[in-house]
Amino acid sequence: MTTGQRIKALRLAKNLSQQELGALVGVKKAAIHKYESGIVVNLKRATVERLARALDTTPAYLLGLESAPLPPEALPYTPTHRIPILGRIAAGLPIYAEQNIEGYTYTDLNGNGEYFALRITGDSMNALGINDGYLIIVRRQDEVENGEVAVVLVDGEDATVKRFYTTDSTVTLMPQSTNPIHQPQIYDLHKTSIKVLGKVVKVEFML
Repeated sequence: MTTGQRIKALRLAKNLSQQELGALVGVKKAAIHKYESGIVVNLKRATVERLARALDTTPAYLLGLESAPLPPEALPYTPTHRIPILGRIAAGLPIYAEQNIEGYTYTDLNGNGEYFALRITGDSMNALGINDGYLIIVRRQDEVENGEVAVVLVDGEDATVKRFYTTDSTVTLMPQSTNPIHQPQIYDLHKTSIKVLGKVVKVEFML
């Protein structure tokens, strides 16, 4: 699901009209329509936070970085297990090669997935709260849906973290940054090898 689809689904679940949600968030009905329809995709962090409060969810869920939060009365079984922290993912090496691993962390994520953590370098995704030095938790998978945040290996170079969009012949890697130096990267699949390594499912807000 896209951010817009999540907003709409949560709004409908709360029996709110677009106008009512707009009033809670402090924007016009037309703005909510644009968010839900995908006309506006790069929402400001403050807007995402206000939407999350109005919809009783988290900014991370709206942005596709975590699953829907459980109700307070739910008591999920969340075993903690160790996963590797990859300082970088370099070309020509297996993903869990010793040269890539800088340490280990623990996660309570489950669901029969295979996870790894990646240390972020740079500010190309800081508009999502994915800041330099933070850890992201990644579920290893070969495919992601358009609009999801993915770890991608581009033409055998080091891995990068971006929003992922694809057509039959192109891949667009979209930064989410407050720094205008970061621009969308568009690749012709006939000329450039693109390999999805996994989907970002959680951000660890720590240095």
